[in-house]
Amino acid sequence: MADHYEVLGVERDASTDEIKKAYRKLARQLHPDVNPGADASEQFKLVTHAYDVLSNPTERQKYDRGGQGGGGFDGGNFGNFGDIFETFFGGGGGQSRGPRSRRERGQDALLRVELDLDEVIFGTHREIEVDTAIVCATCNGSCCQPGTSPVTCDICHGTGNIQRAVRSLLGNVMTNSPCGSCRGYGTVIATPCVTCQGQGRVRARRTVAVDIPAGVETGLRLQMPGSGEAGPAGGPNGDLYLEMKVRHHDVFSRDGDDLLATIEVPMTDAILGTTATVKALDGDIAVELKPGVQSAEVITIKERGVTKLRGNGRGDLKIGVHVVTPTKLDHKEKELIEQFAARHKTPAPALSQFQQGLFAKLRDRFLG
Repeated sequence: MADHYEVLGVERDASTDEIKKAYRKLARQLHPDVNPGADASEQFKLVTHAYDVLSNPTERQKYDRGGQGGGGFDGGNFGNFGDIFETFFGGGGGQSRGPRSRRERGQDALLRVELDLDEVIFGTHREIEVDTAIVCATCNGSCCQPGTSPVTCDICHGTGNIQRAVRSLLGNVMTNSPCGSCRGYGTVIATPCVTCQGQGRVRARRTVAVDIPAGVETGLRLQMPGSGEAGPAGGPNGDLYLEMKVRHHDVFSRDGDDLLATIEVPMTDAILGTTATVKALDGDIAVELKPGVQSAEVITIKERGVTKLRGNGRGDLKIGVHVVTPTKLDHKEKELIEQFAARHKTPAPALSQFQQGLFAKLRDRFLG
């Protein structure tokens, strides 16, 4: 490890101003923009590191006590200096980065798709109209009028950058900045396409076909790679995201992969039992009501719910029973009920523990 004082050519008791003066002198001689030799580049790294240590009072004291100071020298420290140099002079020490491409990736797009609950059971196919950017058919994304092509910029000669000499504490330093004439592209479009105004894309409405799988729910997003906006100058398309919104249904609601509904049963049918026909989303279902069925009982119909998005099979259809008590009776009906009550003595009504089970949940409509 070279001695920092020897590298800068100063005495160990040199002042801060003397160290700075020595560094400026050596930096002017060894900077890569002034002296491109490999030996000079390595020597410049050593000089820079020595100055970083000795110009910092804390690091200098640590170094004088026998420590390395500055955490030791390696090639990474010079990279940091290059970052600082680029911040101040805008060109990474005179190194050209080359022209940038006109072609860029298009933006992603997000659309909301509304579905009915019956479409969710088995999935559906949709033709979706999308207002987006597409490749210009006139120039095919070249941005130029047909029969023409971009020409090399006569200011930067195709490099996309302009070199300038900037005076600094290191003397004259060459820096790079994007060419103002071609905006860093290295080429100029002398005759832009009149259809897309030199953008390589136009706004248009197109149709996107999509198969929406069964089991989707509100908030779920489907990604369609490459179906978003076309990029400038014929760049690749972005992605299209479809966000699902399942509409509210007046009869059925949803609990995961299960469908929930309620059925109103007259009191007489609840007492005697009956078979009711329920119009489900995918066809009629015969539901057997056993004699003595009670309100809030749940009848489960297997495999008549929503097709599972992940996995096989379907959920269940769960039907909550709501026994309807008649409110208006004629004289004869009331007399029959009284006779029935007299033959079936029951305890007087009393409070019991409140229970809120699945039946309460069944009556909540799916709001999506």
